[in-house]
Parts: sequence; structure tokens; C-alpha cells
Amino acid sequence: MSSNKDIFIVLTGTGTAFSGFIKWFTKADLNHASIAFDCELREVYSFGRKKMHNPFVAGLIQENFIDPFYNSANCSIYQLRVSETEYDTMYNHVQGMMQNQERYKYHLLGLIGVLLNIKIDRENAYFCSHFVASLFEETAVQPVNKPSCFVTPEDFALSLCAHKIFSGKLSYYLRRAQRASARPSSLPLHTTSVAARMMRMNEDRTEGVI
Repeated sequence: MSSNKDIFIVLTGTGTAFSGFIKWFTKADLNHASIAFDCELREVYSFGRKKMHNPFVAGLIQENFIDPFYNSANCSIYQLRVSETEYDTMYNHVQGMMQNQERYKYHLLGLIGVLLNIKIDRENAYFCSHFVASLFEETAVQPVNKPSCFVTPEDFALSLCAHKIFSGKLSYYLRRAQRASARPSSLPLHTTSVAARMMRMNEDRTEGVI
């Protein structure tokens, strides 16, 4: 029997000027989308700035959420269950892209296409939510019922309400995930994943959460 794994869609808002510019297109407070392959958010990928303080140098990145740049960022995190085969397909696809990282560019024109409801093709170019949505195209899981080139962060928020596991300060989630990872669990063995412990801690949260 094939086992299942979890992937995580992470929406963030950093409050920067460029974030405000993107918000003009997306109409969302959390206007950046990423995909994570672990609940501690150690392996997180998206299309965004390659240099923290220069938004005009952008493309495919592995994000480092413990960077001080994200200290005040808000986020919402959604957990999706996929088959092990689907997980591996998505993960391997991203790793293949990372091996040719410099080939991929940020698709600013694609955001204009979303605004005008016109598909604007550009080879090897994505914006953040376009990239995340495109990874699901070869799986049975479809988080948003529209072509990936038109998917916005707000589309994920609206479609995945039932899958939300956290909303609040990203820094708080990371601290809590670290504690959950280190904490011995009294849950049965088949539910002793960090994600399960995170959900249990989620019931007791008292700090910085919407």
C-alpha cells in the first residue's frame, strides 16, 4: 500500500514596498506563495527576490525563513496530503529546476496577465503562485480550480480554508515547529509526526496568532 506525505503551501506578507506593489495586482495581504516539503519549513521554494534587499533581482529560490528579513512577516500555512509518489514527483521536479536555477526568471508580465485575464507565455518564467500551482499539475491534487498561470496567493487562501494549520507571525510558527520537533510525543506511533504534534500545539497557542 502506498503511504501518504504532507506538503505545505505557505503564504507570507513582509510589508515591503515591493510587497505593496504586488498587492496592487493580487489584492491580498499575504501576497507571496511558497511550497514547503516539511512542516518545519526548512525546504521551501518559490519565485522571489534572490537578494533580500533588491527585489529586482528575482527568480527561482530556496527560501530561508530564519533570515531576519522575515522577522516581522505574517503568514498562513496550509497542509495538503498527497501520495508518496506525488510527493516525490513534485520534489524531484523542483530539484531538477534548482539544478538549472539561473535559467528561471521572475514573470512580472505574468502578473499583468492575471490582472487582464490574458495568458502571457514566457519560457522558464513564473511568478510565485504560478510556480506553486504548476507543481500540482501532474498530481491528482488540484488546490485551485483554474490554470496555474492565473492562480494568485488569494486563490490558495480561499480554496484551502479547511487545510489551514496556522495563521500569524512566521517567526512564532518557526519557534513552535522547532519545539514540536524536539519534544517527545505521547501520541500513538502512527501519528507521531511533527505535523501531528504541531496540530496538537495549535490548540494551545496563546502568542501572536490571528
